[in-house]
Amino acid sequence: MTRKQKRMLVRIGAGAVIFAAAMLLPLEGLWRLGIFLAAYGVTGWDVLWRAVRNIARGKIFDENFLMSIATVGAFVLGEYPEGVAVMLFYQVGEWFQGYAVHRSRRSIAELMDIRPDYANVERDGQTLRVDPEEVAIGETILVKPGEKIPLDGEVIQGSSTLDTAALTGESLPREAEPGAEVLSGCINGGGLLRIRVTKHFGESTVSKILEMVENASSKKARSENFITRFAKYYTPVVVIAAALLAVVPPLVVPGAQFSEWVHRALIFLVISCPCALVISVPMSFFGGIGGASRQGILVKGSNYLEMLAQSEIVVLDKTGTLTKGNFQVTEVRPEDGTDKEALLEWAAYAECYSSHPIALSLRRAYGRELEPGRVDAPEEAAGRGLTAKVDGHLVAAGNRKMMEEMGLSPKGTDPVGTVVHVAVDGTYRGRIVISDEIKEDARQAMEELKRVGVQRTVMLTGDAPAVAEDVAKKLAIDEVYAGLLPLGKVEKVEELWRQKSKNGRLAFVGDGINDAPVLSRADIGIAMGGLGSDAAIEAADIVIMDDKPSRLATAIKISKKTVRIVRENIVFALGVKAVILALGALGIAGMWLAVFADVGVAFLAILNAMRALRPVK
Repeated sequence: MTRKQKRMLVRIGAGAVIFAAAMLLPLEGLWRLGIFLAAYGVTGWDVLWRAVRNIARGKIFDENFLMSIATVGAFVLGEYPEGVAVMLFYQVGEWFQGYAVHRSRRSIAELMDIRPDYANVERDGQTLRVDPEEVAIGETILVKPGEKIPLDGEVIQGSSTLDTAALTGESLPREAEPGAEVLSGCINGGGLLRIRVTKHFGESTVSKILEMVENASSKKARSENFITRFAKYYTPVVVIAAALLAVVPPLVVPGAQFSEWVHRALIFLVISCPCALVISVPMSFFGGIGGASRQGILVKGSNYLEMLAQSEIVVLDKTGTLTKGNFQVTEVRPEDGTDKEALLEWAAYAECYSSHPIALSLRRAYGRELEPGRVDAPEEAAGRGLTAKVDGHLVAAGNRKMMEEMGLSPKGTDPVGTVVHVAVDGTYRGRIVISDEIKEDARQAMEELKRVGVQRTVMLTGDAPAVAEDVAKKLAIDEVYAGLLPLGKVEKVEELWRQKSKNGRLAFVGDGINDAPVLSRADIGIAMGGLGSDAAIEAADIVIMDDKPSRLATAIKISKKTVRIVRENIVFALGVKAVILALGALGIAGMWLAVFADVGVAFLAILNAMRALRPVK
């Protein structure tokens, strides 16, 4: 409970005591009015003040205005107990609403409690505790067992296991040894680690994640925008309707009294307050985003959460998304008298400056330390391969298309796997076969997507058709398109986008680095975050922090659950209000029932919205 909520609770208690005294004491005239005004003032002075202040700012038609005019009107009609009771009950309801919202926000804050409080930095032979923002790139920090890693960096001494649950939702610890990259927000579970900082705090993983979650509310879903527009026009309409209800019947209906119809109009105003919708709908989306973050799924805005619930076509990249991206050389086929060792050496040096997984696998297979001085003029041919001068010889390492563009025709068909063809000075020297491993939960992910309502799964890849079709068959993917350049992927996504239904959505899932154009073109871009890859967080609308394809179905389940809760709240709030508005206009509903229609409905809707925080199965 916050300090503000405690003060409010004391005010409500004091107001209730004075109200009870006013009801029990045998007072008349001004004394009776005075004690009820005291109870009213203690309980509701802030509501009156906000109403006056908002009117001065041109914001007239809000819940403060409605409550003020209704309760002041009750006093004008001589219904002092009713005026105080309505304000007291309203404030009790507001307190419960505030408490529910606070609990929800605190739950999300606990889930995202990854911001480090300090960093132990080594300076001038001493270890100093400083703010993480004060640590520069290249400095060395110490992280003791049980402490959060404050900044992204590289382990230079020590070994330990890291708890990454706050980032990924995955409880399985990860190993950290000298040379390993570690991310801020993880918790050191074992030995002392000395880490060389590689990023400023503002560019670190934890900072980017917190910024993304904090800014998520700025991107509203259509349901939220609808409620905002609805309240803007709805409130003036009901105020005018209440005014007509107070004036017209006494002028038209024989024997009708102004006091009775003014009383009905005041009740009508209290009932009409739209706070249940205005509060509960954003709360539902906020809860959904918090619930998703708990399971390692970061959503940049409620609009993306709402669109995800309408996913009809899911398009997936292959490497790093459905497969591990841990390429290994499985076969070396030299030609033209070249031996295997020489073929690997040419390929490794041609890919010397590349960070692509294929390049890394070639260098691992070569097994020796490279001498960058032997390499000159490296150049990448997008979607084809690389060329470089090695010891003065022009070496090309790439796919069959690159070889054909050079006028070379490798014999035979390529085996299943990623094939790197190598040519030196225009002479074909052989091919190297590299294979990738399918992720353990990829098949389960495709089955789950079907169960949650996705109609089509499509795989797009720049890999060879034989490799792509082999993976698609193993995973039961509906359609596969292989050999695509980045531009070809965009064109294919646009073609698929035109095939979806009017209300359907197309989601693209990639690694967030090479697929940035496609992530931007899809209705929803989903990135495998690779434990917080910068490019993934920047490019995508939704980031899956632990790289598990099975999280896709989980994300869709969360989105569908959140949207269902939003719709329940809208139908519930409008339905109850419609019934009680009619009863109020007919004089059947009293002020107490009117307050329930306002505060009670809002409170129940918020409790329902908090269900979005619970994990889905």
